[in-house]
Amino acid sequence: MNRVIITGATGFIGSHIVEQFCQNNISVGCLIRESSSLTYLKDLNVVYHYGDIRNFSTLVKAFKGYDTVIHNAAYVADWGDYDLFYRINVYGTQNVLFACIENNIQHIILTGSNASYGEENNYSAKDESFPYRAHYNYFLDNIFPSKLNYYRETKAMATEKAAAIAEKNNLDLTILEPVWVFGEREFSSGFYEYMKSVKDGMFIVPGSRNNKFHVIYAPDCAQAFLKAYKKRLKGIHRILIGNKKPVPMHYIYSCFLKNAGLKKPIFLPKWIVYPAALILEFFYTILKIKTPPLLSRARVNMFYDNIEYSVKNAEELLGFMNNYSLEDGICRTVSWYKQNHYI
Repeated sequence: MNRVIITGATGFIGSHIVEQFCQNNISVGCLIRESSSLTYLKDLNVVYHYGDIRNFSTLVKAFKGYDTVIHNAAYVADWGDYDLFYRINVYGTQNVLFACIENNIQHIILTGSNASYGEENNYSAKDESFPYRAHYNYFLDNIFPSKLNYYRETKAMATEKAAAIAEKNNLDLTILEPVWVFGEREFSSGFYEYMKSVKDGMFIVPGSRNNKFHVIYAPDCAQAFLKAYKKRLKGIHRILIGNKKPVPMHYIYSCFLKNAGLKKPIFLPKWIVYPAALILEFFYTILKIKTPPLLSRARVNMFYDNIEYSVKNAEELLGFMNNYSLEDGICRTVSWYKQNHYI
């Protein structure tokens, strides 16, 4: 039938996937909620289906007539209630798989996460042979858990449950696990917030010159989904998606600031920042504040940990390599922020 339906189509990564498929003349359906903004889809030739991955019956109805489902919807955050992470990321993913079975859909592409392998400081590149170790053992984590672990753990759990369902029902499941994604329309992965904070006057920030970080530009990430769709791999596959190599984190942020015309702030050592983040996160937790603190243990550690992965599997199975250099991707991203008056 050559028709694909995409969940999470209105979001950051999802809208780039939809755009990539439309540019390649593939018939696309988009699962959206009644409250979703259609800003990034309004100029694309797509069919809208209203539903929610937490509501099984809406999925069964929406998936009728499609031969492939790309499940991209997820609750991506470093703050929030565990129940919400579980209902969307785990329960919602199970609903998607069972709705595919109900509609005799054989081919499924799932957006996993590199975070499932763990994001602790590590000086070797992890690949798909590494076990899932999503939990990061933060200081005092047994007293008040890190909310970023809620995301990591539920994404790992969702992937494992999806693979089990696929194996039991002989489905073809390709799990694409992107590293940290940046690009146009990104507002919550950290890159935009960093630039905005510096523009607003922040001149001292957490940071190091020693740690590497692995990223991918959103249109390149979307290209990986297109390649997986065309390859239609048989069986169950986990594939990490990212630029060929990680680079020093300070270089990534320097490129963002240079393109934005902003002065590079001063890096603070971790021993100064971490105690402040710990106290801030503790009070936000006990006071049950819904918005995340500016600093948390997870946010601070991310600025100092060495995080890198191997994308060899993506090259061999999908023929995937990033089309855009890091510098080109950042230049295009910052230009979009400027054109839309976000910075």
